[in-house]
Amino acid sequence: MPPRIAKLALEDGTVYTGRALGASGEVAGEVVFNTSMTGYQEILTDPSYRGQIVTMTYPQIGNYGVNRQDVESDRIYLAGFVIREYSRRASNYRSQLSLEEYLQQYGVVGICEIDTRALVRRIRIHGAMRGVLSTEDLDDRSLVEKAQASPGLVGRDLVREVMPREVQRWEEPLHPLAQATYMPAPYRSEEPLHVVAMNFGMKWNIARWLRQSGCRVTVVPGDMPAEEILQLDPDGIFLSNGPGDPEPVQYAIRTIGQLLGKRPIFGICLGHQLLSLACGARTFKLKFGHRGANQPVLNRDTGRVEITAQNHGFAVDADTLPEELEITHINLNDQTVEGVRHKQVPAFSVQYHPEASAGPHDSNYLFGEFVRLMEQYRKQGK
Repeated sequence: MPPRIAKLALEDGTVYTGRALGASGEVAGEVVFNTSMTGYQEILTDPSYRGQIVTMTYPQIGNYGVNRQDVESDRIYLAGFVIREYSRRASNYRSQLSLEEYLQQYGVVGICEIDTRALVRRIRIHGAMRGVLSTEDLDDRSLVEKAQASPGLVGRDLVREVMPREVQRWEEPLHPLAQATYMPAPYRSEEPLHVVAMNFGMKWNIARWLRQSGCRVTVVPGDMPAEEILQLDPDGIFLSNGPGDPEPVQYAIRTIGQLLGKRPIFGICLGHQLLSLACGARTFKLKFGHRGANQPVLNRDTGRVEITAQNHGFAVDADTLPEELEITHINLNDQTVEGVRHKQVPAFSVQYHPEASAGPHDSNYLFGEFVRLMEQYRKQGK
């Protein structure tokens, strides 16, 4: 049986032809790249990639297969997947199925055997672009026209497309391998603290970290009103990651503004952007975003450099930060804001992912900071 052909077309007219991987079909999305060497399963299941066609820069993907324990959500959320070389043999004792079987299971269109170096270089020079990935329409002109007509990410509320509707009590701790490797005991709370996590497309490892830190975790939809959140009597409120442009998520920005000062708040990624917007800052779209597990961040409090995992295409504009927010972390590649802290109320956030799986783990101390804030707030009396 001859290999299936797939094509990836960009809005600038560039077309890449390769072998189809995963399901058959056609998808549109913003074409971006991730520089991680491992963790493709976590990338596939991260809801923050909604509406994006993700290119892996590491040349061989699929070599350790897929398992049911390392997922970050209940399904694959990205629009399409692009790799250089697909490893048909999965060699790992935890592997339960192949990457291609996994993509087929969730109807995800992929492409391999294209020059991903050329594609990534084009994105770095010209910025993230709209694209169409297809195994059905193989006409270059038609695909380029479809890419040019497809919607971008700016102004779209993608949170609504990934946000679960139910309220959930989270019970799952970190995987035993993770506990043994990097779960510092001092980060655990002696008495259970109740965290309400506002879910805008939350990675499950965040909830695992909160649970492992000794917290009782209630996950709620990201559009739950402030008064209903406070009725749950939390010791702290967590703002999760999520996809797309933060500025259209006005319902969450209003709610966070109403919660400031009522309980300690900790935000990650989109949660960081929403907290900053609630305080009066603005955000902007990055040229090609930060996606990978090797982003250097300076912690201004300690002077130490942390290697971090990131996945975001928007950033907080430092020039628009209000007086009550101070910058705590800076990206050393482009000097963008990576963390802020409120000067008057217990609230802080970071742009990167301290819960990162498959790593790095330099920044998991931030969960301990959140626990300490909540303990101080509890001692002072709610």
